[in-house]
Amino acid sequence: MDYILQQLLNALAFGAEYSLVALGLAVVFSIMGLVNFAHGEIIGVSAYSVFLAAALGLTSPIVAVLIAIAAAALAAVTFERVAFRPVRYAPTTTGLLTAFGVSIVVQNLFMLLISPKPQSVSILNGLNQMWFFGPFAVSSLQVLELIVSGLTILALVLFLNRSTLGLAIRAASRDFATVRLMGIRANRVIATAFAISGALAGIAAVFILARRGSVSPDLGFGLVLKAFVACVIGGFGSLAGAAAGGMLLGFIEVGLLVALPQEYGGFKDALTYVIIVALLIYRPEGLLGRRVELGDKEI
Repeated sequence: MDYILQQLLNALAFGAEYSLVALGLAVVFSIMGLVNFAHGEIIGVSAYSVFLAAALGLTSPIVAVLIAIAAAALAAVTFERVAFRPVRYAPTTTGLLTAFGVSIVVQNLFMLLISPKPQSVSILNGLNQMWFFGPFAVSSLQVLELIVSGLTILALVLFLNRSTLGLAIRAASRDFATVRLMGIRANRVIATAFAISGALAGIAAVFILARRGSVSPDLGFGLVLKAFVACVIGGFGSLAGAAAGGMLLGFIEVGLLVALPQEYGGFKDALTYVIIVALLIYRPEGLLGRRVELGDKEI
């Protein structure tokens, strides 16, 4: 029973982390139709900001968390202004190639300016402690991930439904052209969406640093690929779908890790994608996506 509860907590923690990053992708995609594969480098900028602050003598974990979130939000807004705004009305493939280009450039800057090797970051290690309740051991980091992710998602929902700017973002995600005709400034709406996306990435970066205790140039790339998969599962453009897809992906991964014999553990990722493909065959638009009728395709 203890083992089952531990694995359930693992699934919830990983799912919460995937959900945060997937929401960051979904917020930008819902407005611009852009799959921002440079989102992983926003996580990297956040993590390296904490590393540099610690190298300069910072010892407060609370200040480190604030630096991580602020740096990520600033990086996201900078990426939008410098790289994505000039190609805003270009074909979708141009935006996608731009995102990949930004990702490669920033990763190489990390390697050239800091180091291609992983760098130790211990300032957030205090967040990852073991709490014991009789025979049951719980990671404080996992509990924090669940609480903080839940509160963050709640705050995002309230912002999007209660604030004027949040309502503008929701309206833009449905019909951006009409929102512009109503006099709402497009640059402000998009910059805010990128800032929200960056802040979500910064929170995820805190959890990653606390768990890994190190930062490397490719820190966020693999996580963004999983977040992309989570968005596809939930239905691209749906914020609720991104959160649900991230949580489901966490449960699939942990479930396979538990179910597979140790000698077959290397097949976990392959089987994960088999399950996802089967799900998408049954429901191509994703769990919470809207079905789009494309008409008959004749040869």
